[in-house]
Amino acid sequence: MLNLSPTSPNIALAELAPEPAVPGLKLDPRTYDQALACVHCGLCLPACPTYLQTGHEAESPRGRIHLMRGISDGQITPTALVRQHLDSCLDCRGCETACPSGVVYHELIEETRQRLEEYLRRRPPGRENFEPLVRWFLRTVLSNPLGVKLAVLPVRLLQRAHLYDFLRRLRVFELLPPPLRQMEQMLPESGPLWPKPLPQMSGATGIDALVTTLRNYASSRSNGDPKSVKPRLMVGFFAGCMGSIVYDQVNRQAIQLLMACGADVYAPSQQGCCGAIHQHGGAAEEAREMARRNIDLFLPTHDKGVDYLVTNIAGCGAMLREYDLLLRDDPAYSGRARQLCHKVRDITQLLCELPLPPMTHPVNLTVTYHDACHLAHAQKVTTVPRQLLGRIPGLTIVPLNESDLCCGAAGTYNLTHPKMASELAHRKLDNLAASGAQICVAGNAGCALHLQSQARQRGQQLRIVHPVELVYQSVFGTETTGPGPAAPASDGAQTLLL
Repeated sequence: MLNLSPTSPNIALAELAPEPAVPGLKLDPRTYDQALACVHCGLCLPACPTYLQTGHEAESPRGRIHLMRGISDGQITPTALVRQHLDSCLDCRGCETACPSGVVYHELIEETRQRLEEYLRRRPPGRENFEPLVRWFLRTVLSNPLGVKLAVLPVRLLQRAHLYDFLRRLRVFELLPPPLRQMEQMLPESGPLWPKPLPQMSGATGIDALVTTLRNYASSRSNGDPKSVKPRLMVGFFAGCMGSIVYDQVNRQAIQLLMACGADVYAPSQQGCCGAIHQHGGAAEEAREMARRNIDLFLPTHDKGVDYLVTNIAGCGAMLREYDLLLRDDPAYSGRARQLCHKVRDITQLLCELPLPPMTHPVNLTVTYHDACHLAHAQKVTTVPRQLLGRIPGLTIVPLNESDLCCGAAGTYNLTHPKMASELAHRKLDNLAASGAQICVAGNAGCALHLQSQARQRGQQLRIVHPVELVYQSVFGTETTGPGPAAPASDGAQTLLL
């Protein structure tokens, strides 16, 4: 077994802690217990993307746990090199799935980042770089649907004027800071100039909705008691920040499918960020404020709120399910946070639970499925999406090697760590090419944007679609339309146009 003592050369602590230790970085005892649960068995190593790429112990979960314990115990100083190893963690939570001891690793890395951010605020300002600007942009602009619309609007105007490709050929965008350049490369090649907001309330349209209405009418007529009327299922719909822009069409299709399942859908325009960008980056208090706002919207104190809260975006769903942990010490919200967590579903889960209309239209395509980290490892949802896709007539699903290994998107990781994100994307793209499928199904906006961008840069023919798009096509018989080249169809096959 690998020696992880304080003098172990495997993590080179002499190099990592050349200064006196810093007090005031002690972890919450409940979080620290997660570090004590780690037995350093190494079963997490094959599940850690950064360790697989670098082979460096300090880039592995158990190596980072050793560093975080040392920082909390005051034995290791959070030098630039130490912070670099901790910052390079994708927080993909693959190690949690692999861990036989049940270590909830993300609690450790997220609280440590929070402590380090507080520590860095107290330090004298150092050399200026793009980091503060990027952090502000990610937490202020990208965590606000209106901010995302405003940020994308100039691109859309240039695309409408047929100037965007011209500026790309002139390499104008290479003058941008690396994170913004990476973001520009990820933007879809077309889209609405200014996406319209989702309807705040959408009424059920399915046969189950009609049956419920008739039963309620008969019940109220027979006993004359209005209280005997059974309300239809109320589903809250969480659109997401980037998702509300780049997944606008998918969001609308999801709502139509839920309506066809007999549910009323509530998508309040006041909803904002789930708080994931802030929580994963160490800004826990900002994340808590966002959580409180969303709880007030979907589970207000004056009524029962929604029956379910559903989202198309794996990262948002994972964060919504963590509100009980985030607000565990808030007496005013902890109870409602726990209630809301129990109501959160990924869209594929709810479509499997509700009476979905028959999928009568064949979709004759060959696809492969990529497990988004925050769906597979954070929410433990892996089988249901495949079951849902398996019900689509004509659809062939081929296996994908390392399907649950992170593609490098990881929220905003591909903006802050473009080199590692690109390496992981190319690893995923190689596996996608080996699968033989030119259509990849993924349930997360970040994965779709990142992989599509990287595939385009290396000239690989690939389409990324959301499971909702395939289900919608099979239920309603309508092909989706949108940007990018269509994947070639095989003999007698339809071509999915995004």
